[in-house]
Amino acid sequence: MQPTLPPPAPARPPIRFDRNEVAGAFGDLGTDLPLLIGVIAASGIDSASVLILFGLMQVFTGLWYRMPMPVQPLKAFAALVIAQKIPGRIIFGGGLAIGVSMFFLSITGLIDGLARLVPKAVVRGIQFGLALQLATLALTKYVGSDGAAGYALAAAAFVVTVVLFGNRRWPAALIVIALGVAYALVFKLDLATAQKAVGLHLPSWHLPQSADILTGAVLLALPQIPLSLGNSILATKQVAHDLFPEREPLTIKKISFTYALMNLANPFFGGFPVCHGSGGMVGHYAFGARTGGSVVIYGSIFLVMGLFFSQGFADVVQIFPLPVLGVLLLFEALSLATLLRDVSGSRADLLVALLVGLLCAGLPYGYLVGLIVGTAIYYAMQRGWVGLGKF
Repeated sequence: MQPTLPPPAPARPPIRFDRNEVAGAFGDLGTDLPLLIGVIAASGIDSASVLILFGLMQVFTGLWYRMPMPVQPLKAFAALVIAQKIPGRIIFGGGLAIGVSMFFLSITGLIDGLARLVPKAVVRGIQFGLALQLATLALTKYVGSDGAAGYALAAAAFVVTVVLFGNRRWPAALIVIALGVAYALVFKLDLATAQKAVGLHLPSWHLPQSADILTGAVLLALPQIPLSLGNSILATKQVAHDLFPEREPLTIKKISFTYALMNLANPFFGGFPVCHGSGGMVGHYAFGARTGGSVVIYGSIFLVMGLFFSQGFADVVQIFPLPVLGVLLLFEALSLATLLRDVSGSRADLLVALLVGLLCAGLPYGYLVGLIVGTAIYYAMQRGWVGLGKF
C-alpha cells in the first residue's frame, strides 16, 4: 500500500487581511520610519515622492511574493546620506547604479555563484550582526528618548509584547501601536502642525544624469552592495526557507531581480533606493504576518501618508513615541538572533557566525569585512588550515 503524501503547497498561496496581518504590518516600522525621516530631513528630497514610492514597492512585493517580503530603505545608503547630507540628484543616481548592478548580477547568474560560495554560518553571522545593531539602536536611541515617561511607556509596551507575543487572537503589535497612538494623542499632538501636512501630492519626475549616476555609484552604491548581498538577498532567502518551509523555495535570482526592478523604477519618480531584508521578514512574521497581506497593508499606509499627509511629514510623525518603536525593534532583533540556533550544533559554524556578527556590527564596512573574512575562515577550517584551538 502506497503511503499517502501530503498535498503540495500552492505556488501562490492566498493573501489575507485579518487582524494578524494588520499586526504583522507594523513589525518593520521601527527600522523604516527613522531612516525615511532622516534621509528626507538631511537631503531635502520630496517627501511625497519618497513615501508614495516606498508604499508602492511594498504593495508590489506583497502581491508578487504573497508572503511578508519586506521592502526597506537601503541602510548603508541611508546612513551615508544622513551623515553627509548628500543631495537628491546623487541619491537617485546611486539608486539607479545599484539597480543596474543587481539586474546584471541577476540576469547573468553571477548572483547564484556568489550564493553558492557563501556558507550558511556566514549568513547567520550577518543576521546576528544586524540583530546586534538593531538592539543597540533600540536601547540607546529609542527607549529613553522621552525621559522618564518614555521609559514607563517602553516598559508597558515590553510587558504587553512579552505576554501576548505569538498570540493570534490578540496580536501584540496592535496593542502596542494602540498604546503609542493613545500616548501621542494625549501628550504630543499639535493640531496646527498636523493641519499643515494635509493636501494632495503626487510623485515628481526625475531623470538621473550620467555624472550623478557615477558619483552615486562610487559614493553610495559600493558601500551598500556587500550588505545587500549578505542581508537583503542571501539572508532573506534563508529566512524565507526557515519561516515558510512548506512553500515553494525562493531563488536567489528571483529576490535579486525584484530588488533590481524596484531600484530601476524608484529614481525616476523621486523614490529612495530600497531593498529586501531578513530582519524585516522576521519582524513582520514575529508580530503575526503570514501572507503578503501584511506588506500590502503596510505599503497602503505609506501611500496614504504620501498622497495626503506628506508635507511636514518629518514633523508630524514625531508625535508617535520612539520608545514604542524601540520595543518593536528590540523584539525584531531578538527574533533575528534566535536564528543562530541552527548552527549551534557545530562549534566551528557557531564560532564563524559569532565572529561575522561582531565584525558586521562593530566595524566600518563591517558587512563587507564580515562576508569576506567569515567565508575565508570557514573554508580554512573545512580544509584543516585553521583549527579551533588557534582561536
